[in-house]
Amino acid sequence: MLIPIHAQITRKALEKYFDPKVLNTVIRSNQKQDTLQGQIGHSDFHFDNNKITESQVYLQKQRNAVFTWIEKVDLRSAWMAFGRLLHSAQDLYAHSNYVSLWLGQFDDFGWPSVDEIDPMDDLILSGSKLKSGKLYYPFEILSFVPLIKNFIIPLLPRDSHAWMNLDSPASGKKFAYAFSAAVKRTVVEFDVFREGLTVEKLNLFING
Repeated sequence: MLIPIHAQITRKALEKYFDPKVLNTVIRSNQKQDTLQGQIGHSDFHFDNNKITESQVYLQKQRNAVFTWIEKVDLRSAWMAFGRLLHSAQDLYAHSNYVSLWLGQFDDFGWPSVDEIDPMDDLILSGSKLKSGKLYYPFEILSFVPLIKNFIIPLLPRDSHAWMNLDSPASGKKFAYAFSAAVKRTVVEFDVFREGLTVEKLNLFING
């Protein structure tokens, strides 16, 4: 997802639960994952390069970190870990073929509405068909340059990030499904802490 879209997804999913200042901290941490430092050598942050298993491990590491920092009453660190967690969870739907696999079930009947997408389809998440876009440097970087992207993308393989991504509305009509799935998954990840924290600790987490 593009940086502003990560913010839109997170706000849409969580603004009714979190104090605005806390949510802003979560969003800044989420967006920091897309800096150059967070991109190079960190495919597991973004479900890139078919690092599906590695990205799932990274998700669990961040979940564990949130619980750990809350126990230590280091709320800022907990919020930052939560932001990192959400970034990866959201990127799953934009950087992989998850949406295509889910929609493929309905090819004979027509696609369901955007709101019907299931972000936690276990047959897809645990199946061998789930793949994510590969980053073919240096041409992949050039595919982000507006003036030349239309000349660069045709040179890249079909399994490249440039071809597979659903990062923005420019990616086509499947983007809306990726966006909807990411919003729902964001709530799913929040539910892990709503269910796993005491009322007192949950209140600290969402309000500071």
